[in-house]
Amino acid sequence: MAQLDIAQRVYNHAWKLDPIVRSLLDTDFYKLLMLQMIWARHPDVRATFSLLNRTRRIRLADTIDQKALRDQLDHARTIRFTKKEMIWLAGNSFYGRKQIFSPEFLAWLERFELPDYDLHKEDGEFVLEFPGLWTHTSMWEIPALAIINELRSRAALKGLGRFTLDVLYARAKAKLWSKVERLAKLPDLKISDFGTRRRHSFLWQRWCVEALKEGLSDALIGTSNVLLAMDTDMEAIGTNAHELPMVLAALATSDEELRQAPYRVLQDWKKFYGGNLLIVLPDTFGTPSFLRYAPDWIADWTGFRPDSAPPIEGGEMIIDWWRAKGQNPQDKLLVFSDALDVDTIERTYQHFRGKARMSFGWGTNLTNDFAGCAPHPNDQLGAISLVCKVKEANGRPAVKLSDSINKAMGLPSEIKRYLSVFGTEGRVEQPVLI
Repeated sequence: MAQLDIAQRVYNHAWKLDPIVRSLLDTDFYKLLMLQMIWARHPDVRATFSLLNRTRRIRLADTIDQKALRDQLDHARTIRFTKKEMIWLAGNSFYGRKQIFSPEFLAWLERFELPDYDLHKEDGEFVLEFPGLWTHTSMWEIPALAIINELRSRAALKGLGRFTLDVLYARAKAKLWSKVERLAKLPDLKISDFGTRRRHSFLWQRWCVEALKEGLSDALIGTSNVLLAMDTDMEAIGTNAHELPMVLAALATSDEELRQAPYRVLQDWKKFYGGNLLIVLPDTFGTPSFLRYAPDWIADWTGFRPDSAPPIEGGEMIIDWWRAKGQNPQDKLLVFSDALDVDTIERTYQHFRGKARMSFGWGTNLTNDFAGCAPHPNDQLGAISLVCKVKEANGRPAVKLSDSINKAMGLPSEIKRYLSVFGTEGRVEQPVLI
């Protein structure tokens, strides 16, 4: 594949609308895996997703043009899965398994289109919500985040000269390559690209993935971005996310049903998938609570993805639980993916080497690290903590507690109720950076 001159492309926007989202496959793989289960198990559930900017010093509506945002969202609604994409989804092998998607689901997906949205400004921020059937609103999360992050990047670069842009991207490439050189020194490293949702741009993510592919060779085990996986003949990587237990918890009609919601999700998941897709995400309502009430059968699963707890503390907590359940942690897999960069990856790798199998999902600091690259200080190039999460399901408010106090989401009264059910053990105060 010929190398693209990103600086030249940014300098010469040749289209009235330069699309940010080019394909419905430009999403994370776990979205498609979850969507198949949602389509089969919960076709009538309605779920509203809502944008939340946790980096409060940045006011998105002050830097991004609302019409440009609406144009990009409207364009995404016109996209359909192509015949080539459907053939690839039907015929490709994922996690060593062929036909992971059923013919009935693929027939439904072929007609899929993103639903309408609600957008307005409020106090320097965009209020952006996606109400509708869960089977449709779930698919807005990744493209919405990618659109807003890239529009923010474009606004930051607007007006820069050709050579200024050239220098900026040259510095960013050199910065990434220095990280690649450090990671290449870690024997048996397993790492994948998880950088779609907060990327600087689609073209930059593609460059980063191709750089990792050359620089890390077999250590790069895949990408979460389904379009890039198809285009670069790589593995599509991903399992499940917080929205599943959040929605089932919102629908719960008693405290006991609420407490059991995370395990009900995993019971359903196991009926659809197996093997290396049996990865537990334990922190939606707090990892200590999850482990305390977890049924013994979960210990037989392939691994865990500790997400919001500090990686070493979170990983050790899970290893202790495996041992208590009579499992050998060396046979298990820990997938680390929260706010990783080279220093964190190196520390975590050295700590757990020989204790458990590991893989790393490298996100924002892979695809959106331009700190110190601009010839002049440019705060708008820095990555921010932007999420799009379930706000309510069937009219009932949704909550995420997390292991990090600062990542809790939901109405204060509902957060208080969830804490009374799941407890406060192990929740830590730590800054939310990305």
